[in-house]
Amino acid sequence: MKKIEVVAAIIQHEGKYLATQRGYGDYKGQWEFPGGKMEPGEAREEALVREIREELRMEIVPERWLCTTEHDYPTFHLTMHCYLCRIMEGTPQLTEHLAARWLAPEELHSVEWLPADVEVTSRILNSES
Repeated sequence: MKKIEVVAAIIQHEGKYLATQRGYGDYKGQWEFPGGKMEPGEAREEALVREIREELRMEIVPERWLCTTEHDYPTFHLTMHCYLCRIMEGTPQLTEHLAARWLAPEELHSVEWLPADVEVTSRILNSES
């Protein structure tokens, strides 16, 4: 099975978390934490800053690692490294996503997350308590 390794930004702002709705592919319309693949030789945090700059036109700072989650999709195995991040500059400008929403912790279960992101929402809620 093909293996894919990605990074995801858990962007916090005023007590809420940024969720983005996929605009392409098999999972179009489902929600995810923004991020993407690392380039060869690129550190996780560097990849995260680059991906958010490309996807959302924002500058962020990864503050700390939250979790790494693994999920078997039908055609690939995903490893996703998730970091709690804060905004340095900008507001989300969608370049690849259909929509973005700021969700309070109690609203995290109000959208249809991609399977790998479901576990991340649980980790966020555990870190909140």
